[in-house]
Parts: sequence; C-alpha cells; structure tokens
Amino acid sequence: MEELKRRIREEGIVLPGQVLKVDSFLNHQIDPMLSMAMGQELAHRFSDVEIDRVLTVEASGIALGLAAAYALHVPLVFAKKSQSVLMHEDAYVADVYSYTKKVKNSILVLKKFLPPDESVLIVDDFLANGEASLGMASLVHQAGSRVAGIGIAVDKAFQRGHDRLIQEGYRLESLAVIASLEGNRVHFRESI
Repeated sequence: MEELKRRIREEGIVLPGQVLKVDSFLNHQIDPMLSMAMGQELAHRFSDVEIDRVLTVEASGIALGLAAAYALHVPLVFAKKSQSVLMHEDAYVADVYSYTKKVKNSILVLKKFLPPDESVLIVDDFLANGEASLGMASLVHQAGSRVAGIGIAVDKAFQRGHDRLIQEGYRLESLAVIASLEGNRVHFRESI
C-alpha cells in the first residue's frame, strides 16, 4: 500500500534493536483517514473468503481492526492484555511475548465474543516475531473457529514472524513489507 509506505518513509524513525517507530500516525497518534484506507485495503485483499468477525489485540491493533471490520461489515473483537473485575465469565487465554515491550502477557477474549464455527480475520499493526498473531490464532482455534487469514499493517519480514505464519499455513496479507532497517533507513520488499 503506497500511502502507508510513504508515511513510513517520511515519518518513521528507526530505533536501535530493529524497532520502527511510527507513533505519529499508526499506534499512538492515529491518522483516521489512513486507518480507514488500510481497513478498506484489507477488506479488498480478503474479499474472496468468508469472514464472520475480526480479531485484534489491544491497544494498537484496535484502530486498524475497527477499520477492517467496518469495511467488511462484521463485528470487531479485541483480545485484552489484562483481566478486569468486569470479566468474570469464561474466557479463552493465550500467552504472548511482546517484542517491543519485552514482556509476556496473557491475552484473553470472553468466550461469548468468539463463538465456534466462524471464520475469523486476525488483524494487527505490526508483525515482528509473530507472537501476537499466533496467540490470537490460538484463541480462534480454542473457540472451534477458523483463521480466515492474517492482515498486518507493517510486516518486518526480516524477522521470523513472517516465515513462522506462512510455515504454520496461515494466509498472510501485509500492507507494507519491510526487508530491512539498515543504516537508519527503511527498505521495503516490493513483492512477497
């Protein structure tokens, strides 16, 4: 998606540790027009499969998840990273390690919001090592549903997540695929 790549080139900051900071438009401050365009693009890319709902993880996946769910006319569910006192019902749980925060979280979704026998599109802002996507896929499988595919805004394909998801047999659609973050510059992979 050219507009996303342009914004990454112009506003993205490469930090030590292979981290790309895009908080001016994607995951701290959000550009709603770009988010809606990304949601439309994901809906277009997955238009050949049935999708009953979109699943993402809080917090930075919510904007893209909402945009995709809106374009697909389906509900959005987001996995929570902590259980509140309001969540006293049965839930599906998976452990996920965060690459940028360097912490392990248990993500959870109440069972009533992830019913069985559905086709679920997983959406997230970044793909690094694949932990969040695989954790969400685990939630979908625990529910007795199918993963229709995984839609990612920014795919750091030089890390292991991209290959892990493909090897696990998931359909992966990424809007911007990064080949490397060398020399403080973002290098995109043109086709995957």
